[in-house]
Amino acid sequence: MAPVIDVHTHVVPSGWPDLGSPDDPWLRMDSATAATIMLGDREFRRITDACWNADTRLADMDADGIDVQVVLPTPVFFGYDRKAADAARIAAIFNDLTLEVTAQAPDRLVPFCQVPLQDTDAAITELDRCIANGHRGVEIGNHVGDRDLDDAPILDFLRRCAEHDVAVFVHPWDMAPTPRADPWMLEWLVGMPAETHLSLLHLALSGAFDRLPESLRLGFAHGGGSFAYWCGRADNAWRHRRDLVGADSEHPPSHYAGRVYVDSVVFSPEALKTLIAVHGADRVVLGSDYPFPLGERPAGAVIRATSLQADQRELLLSENAKTFLGAGA
Repeated sequence: MAPVIDVHTHVVPSGWPDLGSPDDPWLRMDSATAATIMLGDREFRRITDACWNADTRLADMDADGIDVQVVLPTPVFFGYDRKAADAARIAAIFNDLTLEVTAQAPDRLVPFCQVPLQDTDAAITELDRCIANGHRGVEIGNHVGDRDLDDAPILDFLRRCAEHDVAVFVHPWDMAPTPRADPWMLEWLVGMPAETHLSLLHLALSGAFDRLPESLRLGFAHGGGSFAYWCGRADNAWRHRRDLVGADSEHPPSHYAGRVYVDSVVFSPEALKTLIAVHGADRVVLGSDYPFPLGERPAGAVIRATSLQADQRELLLSENAKTFLGAGA
C-alpha cells in the first residue's frame, strides 16, 4: 500500500541560542511537554512537545494513519526583516536543529529548510548548504515586506530551486496588522487565506508563471488560500477589463492553477472538491498544519470523508506528494 504523506507540518526546536535582538523569538519552557514561543516579553503561541519530540509526533502520526511527514520551519522564525547576514545565521540555526529532530526518524520525517529570502545570493547559499546536508526542500514566506513572489530577485531564487529540482512550499505569514482582525483569530482565519490568494495572483497576473520554468514544483499552504474560490472573478477581470487590471500574463489566472500544488487543509468536502475542480486531482496534496491549533486532526480526515474515486483518493493521500517531493520520495 502506498505511504500516506502529510506535506504540511511544522517544527519548533526545544531551544536555540539567543538570536541577537530583544524582540526575537525565544522559547519559555512551561513544563516538560509544554512551552510558549515568546516575542520579547509577549506571548506568541503556546505549543506542546509535539513540536520537537519525535516520539510524540510519531505516535500522533500512527494514530492518524500518516506514514510520512514533511517537516517545515515555523514562519515566525524567518527573519526577513533582519539584515541578510543575521537572517542567514538564524536560518542556519533552525535548519540544523530541524535536522536533529528529523534524524530521530529519517524514514518518516522529511526536513525542509528556510532561507534568508530578502537576499537572493544568501538564500541560494543556504539552500545549497541545506540540500547537501539532507533537507529535501525549502519553505518560504509568501512575501518579503512589500515584495511579493513576482519580485525579480525572488524569481531568481525560484529558478535556482527548479535547476536543483528542489520543491518549494509557500506559507502565508506576516499579515498586515489591523484592529479589525484582533478578535476571534481573524488574522489567521481571514488574513492567511487572503495573503496566499494575493501571492498567487501576483504570480499569475504579472506573467511570472510565463517566465518561470514549468519544472518548478511550487506548493501553497491552506488550500491555496481563497484563490480557487475567486479565480473566476480574476478571470473575468483579465478577459473583460484588461484596461483596469493591466495584467501582463499570457493567460487568465485559472490557466495557471495547474502549475501549483495546494494542500488539503480546507476542512470540508465541498471545499476539497472545489480544489480538485480548479487545480486538478493531480495537484492537491494531503496537508494538516500539524501540530498547531488550527490544523486538521486526524490528519487527512477530509480527504477520507469526501466521496472520491479510489484513484483520486490515492493521488491526494500519496502519489501527488511523491511527485511534489521529487526524486527519492
